[in-house]
Amino acid sequence: MSSRREFITLLGGAVAWPLTARPQQHKMLRVGFVGMQPREAPHYKNFLRRMTELGYQESRNFIFDYIQTPNVEGYERNYRELAARKVDVFLAVGNEPALRAALSAADGKPIAFLAIDFDPLTKGYVANLSHPGGNVTGIFVRETELAAKRVEIAREAFPRATLVGIAFDTLSHEQGDAAAEAARKLGLEPRMVEVKGERGYAAAFGAMDNARGQPIIVPAGGLFLRDRAAIAQALLEHRIPSIAAFRENMEAGALISYGFDLMGLFYDIAGYVHRIAGGAKPSDMPIEQSPRFYMAVNLKTAASLGVSLSDVFIARANEVRE
Repeated sequence: MSSRREFITLLGGAVAWPLTARPQQHKMLRVGFVGMQPREAPHYKNFLRRMTELGYQESRNFIFDYIQTPNVEGYERNYRELAARKVDVFLAVGNEPALRAALSAADGKPIAFLAIDFDPLTKGYVANLSHPGGNVTGIFVRETELAAKRVEIAREAFPRATLVGIAFDTLSHEQGDAAAEAARKLGLEPRMVEVKGERGYAAAFGAMDNARGQPIIVPAGGLFLRDRAAIAQALLEHRIPSIAAFRENMEAGALISYGFDLMGLFYDIAGYVHRIAGGAKPSDMPIEQSPRFYMAVNLKTAASLGVSLSDVFIARANEVRE
């Protein structure tokens, strides 16, 4: 991961990247997507913003056919519904069940994915990253490597820690395994904390009550993004310092975040959709690995928890590096 760019900032900072607008005229394009967030979520708006920059206007030459599902069980039914609506390009974001459901419904039509919770190559969805083959392509984040990196950050931020909690659900267990292995290598005892939804967060994090002051790792995943406010509240109630995957979790009240730029990924995947709409074949479109990474600290949460981070750590979090 040495070739990646890292964006490191405190809460309230901002990172901008250049926008390249190429307005063109298009026939009506219907993009179908099933997700767990409200249609108005900022990530989806960023996708639509990029589509506008590329010359698409909703209801004129572009339809964003979105169906929200409360859980992964709804993917298969809703992607079949999108197929019945004759979408031109499918979007599949986040987890393996989303891509599996889109593949089942697409009947060979192109799919652009953001693979966050799984490795599309090792899972056999693509032949290789440079020439995927088949009807799928997109952007891949090596989330298991990032899970291990979050444990390293926990060790740096809390040098006296002897234990690290590792939150996971059914879709993020591979991240949990990677984090546990990294913890053992660093001399930390990994404590696995399984979460099963909003109603269970307080009980799940209660597993850390006899380890006050020890940090917990919060993985990337649709559940952890959707319920970030409830998760942050439960963490604060149990006074657990957390290192989360998503910046959005940190903004909701987690202590530290380290991971990829979710807003940027949705911006970037629009380029794949645009190229497919122009006639490019997914089988020939290389799968990219996101270059956008950052770390951020919520100083309000640090004060609330009584956490004193080292000056060196804060200095790192106040930098922006290319």
